[in-house]
Amino acid sequence: MEESINITEVIFETINALFSGLFSSIDNSLYPILDDITFINTDILTNSPLEQLLGSQTQNGILLICNTCLIGVFIYFIISNFISFYTFSNYQKPLSFFFKMIIYGILMNFCFFFCEQVINIISLISSAIRNLGETMFDKSICFSSLIGNLNSIISVGKNEFNIFSLDGLIKGFISFGLFQLLFTYSLRYVLVKVWVLISPFAIMSLILNSTSWFFRTWLRSFLAFLFVQVFISFVLLIAFSVNYSDDLFSKLMIVGCIYAFTKANQFVREWMGGISSEVSGGFAGIKSLLKGGLG
Repeated sequence: MEESINITEVIFETINALFSGLFSSIDNSLYPILDDITFINTDILTNSPLEQLLGSQTQNGILLICNTCLIGVFIYFIISNFISFYTFSNYQKPLSFFFKMIIYGILMNFCFFFCEQVINIISLISSAIRNLGETMFDKSICFSSLIGNLNSIISVGKNEFNIFSLDGLIKGFISFGLFQLLFTYSLRYVLVKVWVLISPFAIMSLILNSTSWFFRTWLRSFLAFLFVQVFISFVLLIAFSVNYSDDLFSKLMIVGCIYAFTKANQFVREWMGGISSEVSGGFAGIKSLLKGGLG
């Protein structure tokens, strides 16, 4: 009987030790990276391969492709306008087309600058919100500091840590929830770069009335990606305003904040539109937006 109890205790302690080591590893290695990929600034564009892909001048990179496509857009307009005479359909007026082609053709070559300024503005807003929190709470408003506060009331470095207790379940939810954010915000980080690369095509789509929906879709999605970090900054303020004491209400408040982090992209998308940067729903969102634009 005693031998059976000892085996049960060994299994119990082993499971707790495994989860304690896992949570400690996540806390020490992942959360600083989470701060870097969540709060995007203009450093995301100071990547020489990205600048080379976009093209620093009109003679190279994606800008060269877009400027070449302007010839194709012009030919398409001529053919479509010619056909409209025989089908008696209303098509874009030539004066409007040539005016848009000149204006948007010029703006297209400065798309990298425009994207940089939008990213910088959103970054300044999110930084201002977090700086306000730093002044109020005298702490750095970031995920790394948040985990430090959480570990002050739910520590995984103590021998009494129990994964099967309420504190253990809460710690597990928090750790795996933030671990999920790492994949979600990594996808968002990559999509922001992709949206910058296709920005010349988005601006070029404004030339034709029939393709202008693409720019609206691109702009909504681009702004939604960036505004996620503004929403997260507000949630972080709420998280740091919690009284970190060993009571159930404080712990449930933190669980609510973590859940808000996981749903941040969904909340912003419902407010602004755009596509989802969640790993499970991102590609489905892209398909639905394209169907909506084409329809």
